[in-house]
Amino acid sequence: MSPEDHAPALRAGRSGATGIVTVPSVCPHDCTSTCALDVERLDARTIGRVRGSRRNDYTAGVICEKVARYAERIHHPDRLMKPLRRTGPKGSRQFAEIGWDEALDIVAAQFQAKTRQFGAETVWPYYYAGTMGLVQRDGINRLRHAMGYSRWYSTICVTLSDTGWIAGVGAKRGADVREIGEHSDLVVIWGGNPVNTQVNVMVHAMRARKRGAKVVVVDPYRTGTAEQADIHLAIRPGTDGALAVAMMHVLFKEGFADWDYLRRYTDAPDELAAHVATRTPAWAAAITGLDEAEIVDFARLFGRSKASFIRCHHGFSRSRNGAANMHAVTCLPAVTGAWKYKGGGALYGHTGMYPLDRTLIEGLDMVDKSVRELDQSRLGPILTGDPDALAGGPPVTAMLIQNTNPAMVCPELNLVHRGLAREDLFVCVHEQFMTETAAFADIVLPATMFLEHDDFYTASGHTFFQVTKAVIEPPGECRENHHVIAELARRLGARHRGFDMSVWEIMDETLHKSGMWDAETNWQRGGQDYHLGFETSHFLDGFAWPDKKFRFKPDWKAWGPRGAEMPTLPDHFDVIDNPTPEKPFRLVAAPARTFLNSTFTETPSSLKREVRPTALMHPQDSAALGVGEGDRVEVGNERGSTIVVAQPRDGQQRRVVIVEGIWPNRNFETGIGINAITSADPGWPNGGAVFHDTAVWIRRVA
Repeated sequence: MSPEDHAPALRAGRSGATGIVTVPSVCPHDCTSTCALDVERLDARTIGRVRGSRRNDYTAGVICEKVARYAERIHHPDRLMKPLRRTGPKGSRQFAEIGWDEALDIVAAQFQAKTRQFGAETVWPYYYAGTMGLVQRDGINRLRHAMGYSRWYSTICVTLSDTGWIAGVGAKRGADVREIGEHSDLVVIWGGNPVNTQVNVMVHAMRARKRGAKVVVVDPYRTGTAEQADIHLAIRPGTDGALAVAMMHVLFKEGFADWDYLRRYTDAPDELAAHVATRTPAWAAAITGLDEAEIVDFARLFGRSKASFIRCHHGFSRSRNGAANMHAVTCLPAVTGAWKYKGGGALYGHTGMYPLDRTLIEGLDMVDKSVRELDQSRLGPILTGDPDALAGGPPVTAMLIQNTNPAMVCPELNLVHRGLAREDLFVCVHEQFMTETAAFADIVLPATMFLEHDDFYTASGHTFFQVTKAVIEPPGECRENHHVIAELARRLGARHRGFDMSVWEIMDETLHKSGMWDAETNWQRGGQDYHLGFETSHFLDGFAWPDKKFRFKPDWKAWGPRGAEMPTLPDHFDVIDNPTPEKPFRLVAAPARTFLNSTFTETPSSLKREVRPTALMHPQDSAALGVGEGDRVEVGNERGSTIVVAQPRDGQQRRVVIVEGIWPNRNFETGIGINAITSADPGWPNGGAVFHDTAVWIRRVA
């Protein structure tokens, strides 16, 4: 759909004085806010300012500084504009321009040749959430299923957190964040830094604080969010479950447990009370590093606050025991009955509420479950031939990569780079910039950005489903993901009706089949709100299990055989990468404020703000190492090492080190980034990336 199809909305937003047109859109990036946007359209190919829209009362006119400066990214001089073919060694960034037809012919021919040699499973389409738009992001799966290519196990972001939340609650939905501002007595931001990653949460939390509600942040270091809180609990990484269980000890012991609620809505309250009786604050203090009094005071504050709201973020689940930690935290409002109150309960994500049928988008009517499934987070072991990672199948010798930059964002980067450098591996990357991954490719195709194509979006942090249209025309020869998938399907002989449809047609048919508003109605009205009402969103009509009970005793085995190793009731599940004399520090690779994974690392304003890769260290640790601010330190373990500069900083425990941001590898003097150190080990019970669960050594560099 062209920008001219916006005519009614464009006229409504036109400024008579300047001729600037304001066009509605939606932020596509990997953030739970999925903000509603108002975009200045200066001409058919140019945008001006981007603002948060008030048509969505979650966004409420507020967006992050990254997206507010989007003109800097979309009109960046380094955008890819034409298809490229590699002419030098892999990783050398030596390419020559070619035509689109020639490029796609090469990709199809290589996929066919590799399939003849090793079978269809040798081809592995690889993607993730550089865009959260469902057609442009997930259409790659339609090609996968039509051709019998290796299936996709998505683990790099939400597997651990999804599992932990659903294990107790039963569905991925919860209380509405919009309740916080007017109704919450206590706001707990657990395991996340929304100042950096989800600014809208802070807007609603600060409104509550102005009313007198307390704001508590549980996080291993003093984030920008913690600086705005009343209380910051600087916990050791991976010990959140111990804190939650000790809080339950206090809640039961001191009479804050709501037994009427527990009897009606939970599965095993007596067993839980007996279990946590032995998990004292002193026990948790030894594990978490918090003072015993801090734990008791927080538990009492939580118990006294009837409308206590926990915003469970992804960060504290990115650990080998992350699912168990998430589940333990979700137990807290079930113990106190906080779900009964407006402004009480908890939220992790809402995507389970949308009735969307994804069959047409992803080709789910063609799935062959006998085809092997490969774990996204284990790209390094897969590309270097690990038999377990390959699920006993052939080597991966061909890839199409969209919407992600694994040469920066995947764990065990040394293995990832070694694998991508294989000459027998053919890689096509469809990208907006010459990323670290694109530099390894054989063919690079120029991609559109979100303002240059149509799509639709679920949200996790709010309840709106939103449709967008292209705002401006693509520059150069940039093409949308759907175009690439459809053209490759035609060349490969893939058959599915979705390949012959436009993006708008796919959206319209999908929405009709799902019983939702048609695409045009959704766009005209600014999104369809799927809020389920107070009673359902607070599970007062029962939790999403057949017996309607919250599960203190999850069936972890149902998620996979490793579930049998997990504790029956919430507890500290001690499978983390604990410090050792050789690796005495625990590393958290946290998000930076003006990067979003590898996105925005090319924009000058983001680079200026972030400055350089930096290790935030406790002042006593830096003094013990003889390290001052700006001194170079090497951070490493058995997987690799990299060099950053030190910054002594209060607000975290001894032997906890924080490196914010996924910086490009070129910004490290070693040529490899922080994910050289993080592990591709799967978390319990069913996999998931463990980016914040890393023991390291730190050495001063002379």
